[in-house]
Amino acid sequence: MAKAVEKIKLKQIGSSIRRNKKQFLYLKSLGLGKIGMEKELVLNNSIKSLIEKVRHMVEVIS
Repeated sequence: MAKAVEKIKLKQIGSSIRRNKKQFLYLKSLGLGKIGMEKELVLNNSIKSLIEKVRHMVEVIS
C-alpha cells in the first residue's frame, strides 16, 4: 500500500524587506513572497529546513 503524503500549510506573516537576501530566496522557494500568502506543500526534509530558516516570517496553519 502506498505511503500517505503528509502536507503542511504555511502562511507568510512577516515581510522580507530589510532581510538577508538568502531569507528572501528561501521564501521564494517555499512559494511565498507577500504577507498573507498561503501555500500548501508536501512535507519533506528540504521543506522542513527552509521553514526552520524563516520560522520568524512564516506560520504553520496545519
